[in-house]
Amino acid sequence: MRDVRRAVDQHVESNPGVHFNELARNLDIATGQAQYHLRNLLKAGSLDTEEVRGRTHYFPPGYEPWEQRTIALLRRETVRSIIVEALEDPEPSAAGLADDLDVARSTISWHVSTLVDAGVAEKTYDRKGRSHITLTRPAETRRLLDEVTPSLPDRLVDRFTRLVDDTLVD
Repeated sequence: MRDVRRAVDQHVESNPGVHFNELARNLDIATGQAQYHLRNLLKAGSLDTEEVRGRTHYFPPGYEPWEQRTIALLRRETVRSIIVEALEDPEPSAAGLADDLDVARSTISWHVSTLVDAGVAEKTYDRKGRSHITLTRPAETRRLLDEVTPSLPDRLVDRFTRLVDDTLVD
C-alpha cells in the first residue's frame, strides 16, 4: 500500500496538473486504487486539486489557484497552441488563431472562453468588432509552459477534435 501511495505522490510531484485518468493510466493502477490513494493524500494535505472543464487535476502543495488552472489548461494541446501564439503575438485575433492553427473558429472560441473563464486570458474587441485575446500574466504563463507537456491521450483527443472540425467544415 505504501509503495503505491508513494508512487502516486511522486507522480503528482513530477507531473503537476495530472488528471485522474492520466495518473491511473500512467501508474497502471485500478481506478478504485487510484481514488483510494488520492483521497488519503488529499486528507493528509499532500495534494491540492483544481477542477477545469470537468476534469480534476492534482498538484503538489505550493501552486496558487491561477497557476493550477493555467497548468491544467497547458496540458491540452490546442489550448497550449493558442497560448504559444498569444505569447508570440500579444493580441492575436480569433480568426487569425483559427487560420494559424488550422482549427475551426468555433473550437478556438470554445478554448478562448475556457482561458477567459480561468483568468488566463482576456478577450477584447477592436473597432471592427473582431475579437482578440491577451494573456493576463504572460511572463508567468511562459514560465509554466516549460513545466507541462500534454500527454499522448490528451493530444489524441485534441487531434480527433480537429479531424471532426475539418470534416464538418469542409
